[in-house]
Amino acid sequence: MIKKKRNRSRPPGSFEDRLQKFAEDSRIAARKLPPGRERETLMKKARQSEAVMEISESLTLRK
Repeated sequence: MIKKKRNRSRPPGSFEDRLQKFAEDSRIAARKLPPGRERETLMKKARQSEAVMEISESLTLRK
């Protein structure tokens, strides 16, 4: 049996940058959709990402 090597590379950009990009992309995609469940799901994901950014920011300030 051959073992797979673990991918140890880091994604580009900081965690906060990636969250912000995800939130922006979700909002842009949601605006292109008609009102409905899929649009609301994308908007919810964008709001959740922004909430995580705020929490991460407040935890960073406490250090």
